[in-house]
Amino acid sequence: MKSLWAPGLGRYLLLHPVHAVILARAGWRLRRDGWLRHAPFLPVPDPAYWHFRLVTANGSSGVPLSPASMVEAATWALAQPVGRRA
Repeated sequence: MKSLWAPGLGRYLLLHPVHAVILARAGWRLRRDGWLRHAPFLPVPDPAYWHFRLVTANGSSGVPLSPASMVEAATWALAQPVGRRA
């Protein structure tokens, strides 16, 4: 799985701490179902879903997201209604 951490994200979040809350809330929505039953026991997205999100956000999965674009995408995602999971 491509890294969930963008280059420069730590520094960006130190300068904009309110954005850490936005990213955490959006990340919680992306967690895979049953994450507590499978290693690494972290609420991270399914690798296939994360790849899909990278391609739809950037047009390519090989381009790393900038911290500002991560916050922009997270803000947009949080503004969307939450659907029921199947």
